Amino acid sequence: MEPRSISRKSFIKSSAVILAGGSFIGTTPAATNEEEAKPVKTDKSFTLKNVRLETGFEYDEEGEVVHTRTDLFHVQIDDGKIKAILPNKPDANAIDAKGLLMLPPFRDMHIHLDKTFYGLPWKAKSARNKTVKDMIAYEQQIIPELLKTSTARTEKLIELLQSHGTNYARSHVNIEPTSGLNSLKNLQKALENKKDSFQAELVAFPQHGIYYTKSEELMKEAAKMEIDFIGGLDPYSIDGAIEKHMDFVVQLALDNNKGIDIHLHESGESGIKTINYLIDKVNENPVLKGKTFVSHSFALANLDKVKTEETAENLANAKVGIASTIPFGSTIMPIPLLYKHGVDVVAGNDCIVDWWSTFGTGSILQKANLAAQLYGYRTEFDLSRILKLATHNVLPLDDKGIQSWPKAGDEASMVLIDASCSAEAVSRVSPVKSLIHCGKIVY
Repeated sequence: MEPRSISRKSFIKSSAVILAGGSFIGTTPAATNEEEAKPVKTDKSFTLKNVRLETGFEYDEEGEVVHTRTDLFHVQIDDGKIKAILPNKPDANAIDAKGLLMLPPFRDMHIHLDKTFYGLPWKAKSARNKTVKDMIAYEQQIIPELLKTSTARTEKLIELLQSHGTNYARSHVNIEPTSGLNSLKNLQKALENKKDSFQAELVAFPQHGIYYTKSEELMKEAAKMEIDFIGGLDPYSIDGAIEKHMDFVVQLALDNNKGIDIHLHESGESGIKTINYLIDKVNENPVLKGKTFVSHSFALANLDKVKTEETAENLANAKVGIASTIPFGSTIMPIPLLYKHGVDVVAGNDCIVDWWSTFGTGSILQKANLAAQLYGYRTEFDLSRILKLATHNVLPLDDKGIQSWPKAGDEASMVLIDASCSAEAVSRVSPVKSLIHCGKIVY
């Protein structure tokens, strides 16, 4: 799955879906130019027939899950909610889902929607930029020009995510002296333009350090501008002091009733000290429990098993989550162990075709697939469970095979995917055929 760069008109022509004649038909009204082309709008009340839903597990004589049972259903959607799930009515006057599997929509929980080359000509990462400080200097050069078109390119990036079944993201956004608050303002414009088809929560991210580039006052301003989390960046290696950096982040979050999500690339002793310091601060301020995350947290990949178990238990007790891109190579994160202790693990693409990395595809399902390969999730049961990385813990069946999603009354957000079950969808990164967001077909 390679990164794709397509025009807005081409994307809309290939992805717009309207309800007509009882089937999904890809079409869009003629447009005189690219700016006039708009995604097709659909009513928020309709009915789907021949929808494939998971209904339970099948076991062999030794109790192993060997198959996922499914059946076809009739799903009524009204005013953005699932009104009813009924036995299938193949002859009904309804939209034909053609046996596609319905899964919860995907969530990209660590991405930078404000920073991308997507929509511009291909450009690989420079070999000269090896450290985070190198990258800061590079951003200071290129951001002023990129800001001129960042809103439009963010919208293209959102459309890419939608084509892979994602309707929700947690986006970090640069807050630093080079762009001021303009990266945030431009991103908010893009999200406003996409508000009927996509949702996001925002992290005010001091990409160039809080003190390294004097970003304190900008962060204070951003904290009052409809963001959801206060970010941070490698307190020791960038700002030279764990306590000063983290105290600022924690206090700013407390003062503005925000969550915390810091970037922590540091893999040595300073990384562990930062994690432990944040855990202590959250325990001192319980209001931060459940809304504090450490992104990347590479230091966890280098601990011995005993220390990893201890840290995972402390993270779980403090309700501090880990946001990971599922890295491989020499930095394989202990995600199975984090799950074992009940740590909230979320996943994201992080960079998509930008100057930090060129490998992001926009598919968060691919991250679940990568996790399955890294951690040996090969069985029907294990593959079906790791889907939670893509959906942030929402699964069609619980661990006992009892149907837990969807239910009448749930938000009508889902993907229709060409797979027989969750396990196959993860194993094959099966193609997404449609995305429905709050009762609207948006892809």
